[in-house]
Amino acid sequence: MLSGLPADTFRGITVVDLSRLLPGPFCTMLLADLGARVIKIEGPDGGDYARWYPPRTDDHAAGYGAFFASVNRGKESLGLDLKSPEGLEVLRKLLMRADVLVESFRPGVLERLGLGIDALRALNPQLIVCSISGYGQDGPLALRAGHDLNYVALAGVLSLAGPAGHPPAVIPVQVADLAGGAIYAAFSIAAALFHRTRHFAGTHIDISMTEGVLSLLGPVVAMNEAEGHRPVRGGEMLTGGIPCYRNYATADGRYLSVGALEAKFWSQVCTAIGRPDLLTDGYASGERGARVHADLEAVFAAKTLAEWSAIFAPIDACVEPVRELHELVEDAHFRARGAIAKGPDGLVALRPPTSPGTGWSERVAPRLGEQTRAILRDLGVTTDEVESLLASKVVTAAESPA
Repeated sequence: MLSGLPADTFRGITVVDLSRLLPGPFCTMLLADLGARVIKIEGPDGGDYARWYPPRTDDHAAGYGAFFASVNRGKESLGLDLKSPEGLEVLRKLLMRADVLVESFRPGVLERLGLGIDALRALNPQLIVCSISGYGQDGPLALRAGHDLNYVALAGVLSLAGPAGHPPAVIPVQVADLAGGAIYAAFSIAAALFHRTRHFAGTHIDISMTEGVLSLLGPVVAMNEAEGHRPVRGGEMLTGGIPCYRNYATADGRYLSVGALEAKFWSQVCTAIGRPDLLTDGYASGERGARVHADLEAVFAAKTLAEWSAIFAPIDACVEPVRELHELVEDAHFRARGAIAKGPDGLVALRPPTSPGTGWSERVAPRLGEQTRAILRDLGVTTDEVESLLASKVVTAAESPA
């Protein structure tokens, strides 16, 4: 039996990536990590907007920063003007040979380019098309602009975020973009590729990031409907409403996460902090819950995070420190697992759990148009034709590094 997914899992699969920013690029990076050839199509006048987000790399010729590098490693870049007939013809040639197309335009843009689903099906019947959008390809909100904050708001996630009596907290991770969009998209593409091995036909995948994050609320919504009440922000079992499942401040202004939901874990917590009198109060609510919470706040505020971490390190109690971002790089567990590494470009990279254990961090993001000439040659475009396309700015190619 193999251990983990091999780096050549998707070898021989070509993905054409028309997406930008975060959801689509993260999705196609997951595929690239597993061996797919991902050709990133970028406008010749600057490429993906994310290339220019600071901080930039020290190698200014690379033409990208840390954000872009974190979601585009291992891809090829083709600088291509899709507003020109010649550029669209190059794209059609690519799609005739491709296995997957990932796009994140608003619904209707592909049709305006002459590449609607029917046209793509005629061009390549086995092509898998994955459309990632905020609200889906149809419905009342299909054409509405939005970002992650809007998607988690409409999906109800924000109604549970943050303490009661305060505005909903802005979630610091793009949950809709990544969990609701990118990861569902990658899973769906893998499933469609498997389906194609049986039925020899492509398909169109419609990924709504809002519906994706909505689906993550399945247990919460089900319980809410069954009990006939609305969850109160900060007042439910898994939103800090009970003493055994909260974050507590320490003496040095740091925080300790206590997630001791089961009695056996809560018992360990009470023993470790010297409060056996609280053994039956892990789930306390109302006035009693408030008093228990206040007692625990005083207990945890008496020692620093390092002191509490040392106390709980040998104890199986579901208690862990709240880490700061800068502490992650040196974390012993993550380093032992190979989850964090520095790439050849000097930037820190994080390994998704689906990616192979080795080799992933050695791949870097491409410069804008870095593989333009090679891709065009693969398509049978002659050297003279390539130079003509470059001269007319239909395509752009990165200069060879010095």
